[in-house]
Amino acid sequence: MDDPVLLTGASGHVGTAILGDLADEYEWRLLDRDPPTNEAEYPGDFYVADITDEDAVREAVDGCGAVIHLAGDPRPSAPWNSVLNNNIDGTHAVLQAAVDAGVEKVVFASSNHAVGAYETDERTPEMYRPDDDFRLDGTELPRPKNVYGVSKAAGETLGRYFYDMHDLSFAAVRIGNLTKGHPPEDYERGQAMWLSYRDCAHLFDCCLRADYEYEIVYGISDNDRKYYSIDRAREVLGYDPQDNSAEFAE
Repeated sequence: MDDPVLLTGASGHVGTAILGDLADEYEWRLLDRDPPTNEAEYPGDFYVADITDEDAVREAVDGCGAVIHLAGDPRPSAPWNSVLNNNIDGTHAVLQAAVDAGVEKVVFASSNHAVGAYETDERTPEMYRPDDDFRLDGTELPRPKNVYGVSKAAGETLGRYFYDMHDLSFAAVRIGNLTKGHPPEDYERGQAMWLSYRDCAHLFDCCLRADYEYEIVYGISDNDRKYYSIDRAREVLGYDPQDNSAEFAE
């Protein structure tokens, strides 16, 4: 990609994983609400702005070929007012600015929390219970169990709207349990949805390089135990994860 890539929420957990492997792969523009402690550590121009500041977002997006949108309130316990302002309104601001600037594609950091109730609600039909015979694959409806998950489902729906109405390519990555090291050995759920830093960077790299229309994929490594399918990410994006939580669990 010849044009710059805007990375919102650049200083966060996912942004750190992406830049750790891809700092030299693209011309970056970085946006975060907090100034960096050492701007020299970050590649590209750094914009200090809130994601709900539409003018600042438009300035950062202008001239970019793609956007990776990570910014928002990441807390599963976040209150409604915060996810409404930061996650829903903020995502709308980014998508609208992207369309107005002629951006080709947006990659959105969704979350496993958008479908969390499939795992925990006893009313879930058997066909949707994660086991060895079925894995959630992105075709199922959202089923959040907190308002943070609601905001991520809303972001996916906003992406659908902007694809249908404005032909903006959009990929939502439902991120699992992203950790820099191995997942806790006694945390089975965390191992099933583990995403390593290098697989995270690789997956978002695939999202930037591949051609697609509207996609929802799961962001996990190639773990022996899985709640989620990565088949769609493999087929459409060329995702080829290298890590497996079972290698650490043993």
